[in-house]
Amino acid sequence: MRGDLSPRLLSTSEWTDEMVAAAGIPINDVPFVTVGGGIGSFVTVDYLRIYGVPAGHLRVLSNIDRPWDTYQYLTKVSQIPEPERIRSDSSSRPDNIWGFPSYALEEAWREKSLKHLFQVATEPVFADYWTPRAGTVFRNLEREHDRIGWPQMLVKGQIRMVRRRAGGGYFTILTPPEGASATKRVAFRSRFVHLAIGYPGLKFLPDLQEFRERHGDFHHVVNAYEPHEHVYEFLKSRPGVVVVRGGGIVASRVLQRLMDDREKHGLQTQIVHIFRTFVTGSHGPGIWMRRRGGDGWAYQGFNYPKSVWGGQLKAEMRKLEGADRAKKYKDMGGTNTPKRRRWQRQMREGRQHNWYHPMQGLVDKVLPSEDGRLVTHLHSNDGRQAQYTSDYIIDCTGLEADIAEHRIYADLLEHTGAYRNPVGRLEVERHFEVKGTASGDGALYASGAATLGGYFPGVDTFLGLQIAAQEIADDLARRGFCRRLGPMRSTSQWFKWALNKGV
Repeated sequence: MRGDLSPRLLSTSEWTDEMVAAAGIPINDVPFVTVGGGIGSFVTVDYLRIYGVPAGHLRVLSNIDRPWDTYQYLTKVSQIPEPERIRSDSSSRPDNIWGFPSYALEEAWREKSLKHLFQVATEPVFADYWTPRAGTVFRNLEREHDRIGWPQMLVKGQIRMVRRRAGGGYFTILTPPEGASATKRVAFRSRFVHLAIGYPGLKFLPDLQEFRERHGDFHHVVNAYEPHEHVYEFLKSRPGVVVVRGGGIVASRVLQRLMDDREKHGLQTQIVHIFRTFVTGSHGPGIWMRRRGGDGWAYQGFNYPKSVWGGQLKAEMRKLEGADRAKKYKDMGGTNTPKRRRWQRQMREGRQHNWYHPMQGLVDKVLPSEDGRLVTHLHSNDGRQAQYTSDYIIDCTGLEADIAEHRIYADLLEHTGAYRNPVGRLEVERHFEVKGTASGDGALYASGAATLGGYFPGVDTFLGLQIAAQEIADDLARRGFCRRLGPMRSTSQWFKWALNKGV
């Protein structure tokens, strides 16, 4: 098929229009391109549409049909079905840039009940943090998706790379679905590009990765972000043992699913829970940055302290550079999970009745037993050795691959002038322009997980994506691409949102 990337294009960091044309790649002109098509792309486009940018000036390059498809898949496989609640604040609404009405107010209105508002008013002292149901989030995203005309801006395909254009702007190369184009590649020539392609990929713990590769067993050793419903179905059919690895939010959800099934179906499941770091109480640097903990867990309502999104920590982080910024991330970071009363009760019962076995240690290796089960070889901090035989292992550690393992990021680092921040991700400005990538009067922006380590920590959250989108939209307004969002337009656009009228 004609119209492919030539050796000259692949080896050249800045392309001319003639180079792309000579390769037979058709060029589409559009002022703004967002790459990814997930929730990061969605909230950015939502802001720009509300700011007044016509749909014809925006294109979304993506391999998914709807912005929430990937997130919906991840919540489902990590044991957060639509009726369950996700880890997000009531006012963090990716479908509503104003955050009003909040999710809690919406659920209170729909259910004609004040319990949601009471919980918000008394959290976290007298009640758990209130968080929205996954289904509520998806339903509202679909409403806003239709309102802003997302399908008209979407172009399906696999994104190959972004390169600077001689004279300013960028070329974004897309591989269309089979049969959708007469050429293998299509180029989008734009002044602005926004990257929101999420995590570069998942990474297994080394001992589990070695086991899977050596024995070809992807059935009994699973990642919590992979489909693994077969584990729960097996445990419903007979007594079994499962090893859970990890101490974060996903581990808590997997544990709750195992414990809920045990209660609901009267199962005899034995749970061995291995923590690499076993938290026994409050911990953290200094007096003001300590978080609660116990029974192996570090407890925190959200990914970071709430002042990260709009308080003293947000202001402080914007001033830090290099090693100082990395140190502050280390002080705030670490695996944590919200403290939910329900599974706290379940864990207490499990410890009392000897079917939930939490422990600290480092796993040396995992080997198959003679009867086809799994043997985990563990050593604790005091040097003691132990072995645990199980039917399944669920990896809930949530390890992330290096950004260079994603070909778009790898190409960006090699050819477009991007470089890493103090924690190894993309270094971005305070307005989320990727440092070192400017091209004439064009700008390349990024938001989401790839920018963790920048001047704003809460990037991989609904509210964090919205803050990034607002910073980007305001920067584009400064560059003359769109109007600023003043009070009159903001008010009129809120009423259009409330009435579900087009922007």
